Amino acid sequence: MSSLPFTGAVIGRHYETLPDGRVECRVCPRRCRLHDGQRGLCFVRAAEGGAVVLTTYGRSSGFCVDPIEKKPLNHFLPGTPVLSFGTAGCNLTCRFCQNWDISKARELDRLQDQASPERIAAAAVELGCRSVAFTYNDPVIFLEYATDVADACRARGIKAVAVTAGYMEPAARADFFAHMDAANVDLKAFTDGFYRSLCTAQLAPVLETLTYLTHETDVWVEITTLLIPGHNDSDAELTALADWVAEHLGPDVPLHFSAFHPDYRMRDVAATPAATLARARRIARAAGLRYVYTGNVHDAEGGSTWCPGCGALLIERDWYQLGHWGLTADGACTSCGTAVPGVFEAAPGTWGRKRLPVRLAG
Repeated sequence: MSSLPFTGAVIGRHYETLPDGRVECRVCPRRCRLHDGQRGLCFVRAAEGGAVVLTTYGRSSGFCVDPIEKKPLNHFLPGTPVLSFGTAGCNLTCRFCQNWDISKARELDRLQDQASPERIAAAAVELGCRSVAFTYNDPVIFLEYATDVADACRARGIKAVAVTAGYMEPAARADFFAHMDAANVDLKAFTDGFYRSLCTAQLAPVLETLTYLTHETDVWVEITTLLIPGHNDSDAELTALADWVAEHLGPDVPLHFSAFHPDYRMRDVAATPAATLARARRIARAAGLRYVYTGNVHDAEGGSTWCPGCGALLIERDWYQLGHWGLTADGACTSCGTAVPGVFEAAPGTWGRKRLPVRLAG
C-alpha cells in the first residue's frame, strides 16, 4: 500500500519496527503490523514514515458535562460534574456496542470538536468540573492525547478518569495509567469464548489490567459488566466472575451490573430484565463483594451505597441524583464508623442528573 499523509497526526508511543519494514503497534494485544499508510483495526493508529502515528490527536466527537456516576463511578467524588469526551474508533469489535456510532466510526469528519490539552483543562475549570473523563470510545487507542490531557488537568487540580475495556499491553498499560486518577474497567464477560466470538479479543489481558490497577497503582478502580441475556448472565458465570473479583481484587472493589439494550449488531437480543440485574447483585454480594450496583435501570436500592458494617444507607441515588448522605468527612459510616473505600470529600457534589453538551475550540 502506498504511503498516505495523515494530516495533523502525532508520533505515537509503544511500537516496534519489524525486519520487513512494517511497524508493529504495541498499545494493545492485537499488535497490528502495518505497512506505511495502513491503519490498525482501531482505525486511528496508523503507520507513517516508519512510525505509528495517532491520527486523532486534539480532535473529539464532542464534549459533555455529566454526573460522575454516569461513568459509572460511585465511590469517586460523588455528585460532582465531569467533563466527558471521546474520539473515534476502538480496538475491540463488540457486536453489542452501546456507543457504536462513535466507537465504530470510520469517518474522521465526525470529529468536529478540536481542543488542545490545555484548552480542555481550562474548560474543566471554567465549567466547575472536578474531573475529565475519557469515554464514549476507549482511550487506550488515543493514549498520547489522553495522557497529555490528563497532565494538563492535573496541573490545574482536575482529576483524570479513564473509562476503558482494559485491553492493553503491559508497557502501554503502565504508561497510560500513570496519568490517571480513576478508572472504570469494562469486564464484558467472564469467558474467553464470549470475548473471542463477540469482541474478537481475549479475557486474560483484561484480568491482567484489573490486577495491575488494584495491586500496583493508586488509581481508584470500579468495574462494569453489561449483562446480555443468554450470553453472559448465567448463575455459573456470574458466580465465577464475582468469586474472581473477591479473590484477586478484594471485596471492596465496586462492581456494577448494567442493563443491555438492543443495538448495533445485536438488535435481535432482548433488553436485560431488571430481575436479571437484581439476581446478579445477589450473587455478587453472596460471594463477599461489599459494593455491588445495578445500572441503566431505575433501582434505588441497587443504585445506592450501603454500609457493609451495619447496613445503613450511606449514599442514596435515584438515577444520578443523590439524596441521603451518611458519610463522615473522612469517608466513614456516620452510624457505625465503618470506613468506606473511595475518594470522598466532606460533602457530596450537587450536580445531580444534568447533562450539558459543550463546544470547545482551541
